[in-house]
Amino acid sequence: MHTRQEQMEAFGRLLDILDELREKCPWDRKQTNESLRCNTIEEVYELCDAIISEEDTLIKKELGDVLLHVAFYAKIGSEKGVYDIKDVCDALCDKLIFRHPHVFGEAEANTAGQVEQQWELIKLKEKGGNKTVLEGVPTGLPALIKAHRIQDKARNVGFDWSEREQVWDKVQEEFTELKTEINELDHDKMEAEFGDLFFSLINAARLYKINPENALERTNQKFIRRFNYLEQQTLLKGRSLKDMTLGEMDEIWNEAKKMGL
Repeated sequence: MHTRQEQMEAFGRLLDILDELREKCPWDRKQTNESLRCNTIEEVYELCDAIISEEDTLIKKELGDVLLHVAFYAKIGSEKGVYDIKDVCDALCDKLIFRHPHVFGEAEANTAGQVEQQWELIKLKEKGGNKTVLEGVPTGLPALIKAHRIQDKARNVGFDWSEREQVWDKVQEEFTELKTEINELDHDKMEAEFGDLFFSLINAARLYKINPENALERTNQKFIRRFNYLEQQTLLKGRSLKDMTLGEMDEIWNEAKKMGL
């Protein structure tokens, strides 16, 4: 691995290259915070895909793309005279120190759970920080991730079941209410109860230390592998999926399962 000096030099090189691109490249020169925003979202999702793949070379590449965006926003801020990369780093360092009094102060926290419990209370005290517990949850988060963050923040201030097994009663309650609304065929109420059921299942995942986003993505990838196998085998037989019965498709699907796909 590289020395701290080598790492700092590499970061300085990035800033120098970005300065030159901003000055000499027509595309880079015309970019604004708003024009970069959608690309930033895309780059973060690509990083997430790389992390799921566990391919270190790909993760390194995507980290670079995200880092470029961080540096780019800081460059735009410096051109406006409102902040630069030093201000960004200083603000981050100050926040990390303030939020870790058990490391940089006199507080005590010997487990990750204890750190999490004091986290939200610290953020409420933070200058310019959240005024309420749930204020820090971004409104634009995907619903599944948002639900997990909401529940996590509520837990950190004590709003949670005393025993995790209690959550299954809530799951069953929401499932029963959903079935009732399905029988009534009230679409609006059905949607609401589906939401309640999902929320309770995400709560169960949280309580059992399962990341629901990761769990669902694993199932997505598993379905893709098996469905691709089904489609490939069907084409090899010179047939179309539309012409096959569900029973015939299930037979090939079960082959994929036995193969561990």
